[in-house]
Amino acid sequence: MRILILGAGKMGSFFSDVLSFDHELAIYDNNPQKLRFIYNTVRMSDPAEIQHFDPELVINAATVKYTIDAFKTILPYISKNCIISDIASVKTGLEEFYATVDQPFASSHPMFGPTFADLRNLSTQSAIVISESDKKGKEFFLNLYKKLNLRVFEYTFNEHDETIAYSLSIPFASTLVFTSVMKPQDAPGTTFKRHMDIAKGLLSEDDYLLTEILFNPYTPEQIQAIRKELKHLLDIVEKKDSNEMQKFLTKARKNIS
Repeated sequence: MRILILGAGKMGSFFSDVLSFDHELAIYDNNPQKLRFIYNTVRMSDPAEIQHFDPELVINAATVKYTIDAFKTILPYISKNCIISDIASVKTGLEEFYATVDQPFASSHPMFGPTFADLRNLSTQSAIVISESDKKGKEFFLNLYKKLNLRVFEYTFNEHDETIAYSLSIPFASTLVFTSVMKPQDAPGTTFKRHMDIAKGLLSEDDYLLTEILFNPYTPEQIQAIRKELKHLLDIVEKKDSNEMQKFLTKARKNIS
C-alpha cells in the first residue's frame, strides 16, 4: 500500500519505522530539517509532491493543534478514494471534520508515547480504533496494532473521549497537582524521584496536547472525584483516624489489584 505520513515528529517517525519495510512509504513535513534522519521513505516538504505519490492511505501524525490544518493542506493533492486517518489522542472536532470531506476516514489512538513507552516492546500497551471508521481503514489499524502486540479496543468517538478522560485526565491532573506544590529536595526518597520522572516526562509534552486532554468535556467529573478523595484523606489525617486510614488503604489496594 502507498502510505503518506504527515509530520516527522516522534510518532510520525515511529510509524515510518514500523511501516517502511512492508509498504511504499512517504512522509511529509513542512520543516525539511525534521526529515534528515528519515530512511527507507520518500521525503517531502512541498505538498505538490504528494499528488505524484498518489497515496492510498494518509496517517496524520501532526501535533494535535495542527491535525485538521494538516489535513486541509494535503486534501487538494489526494484522490477521493484515499483513506485519511488520524492517531490523535484528542478527537475534539475530528468527527465533525470527517463529515465534511469526501474521503473515507479511519481514526485510532495508540495509547502510548515515546516519552514513557518502550517502543521495542509494546505488549503492555493499548490502542483504540474508532468504530465509525471506514471498514478498510479500520481493518488496517486493527491488524497493525495486533501485529505490534498491542491490546486493541474498538470504541465510538464518544466512548473514546470518556475513556481518555479517565485514563489520561486523572494521572495528568494528579501529576500537575504534585508538581504545583513540590519543592526541591536535597535528599529525595525513591517515591519522590519516581514521581519527578513522571512529572518531567509529562511536562515535556506539547502544552496544547495537555490542555486539550484536560479540557475534554468528561474531565471535570474525574477531577471532582480526585478532589472528593483528597478532602476525605485530609479529614482522616487531621483527625489521625487510624481506622478510617485502614479503610482508605484497603480500598486503594483493592482498586489496583
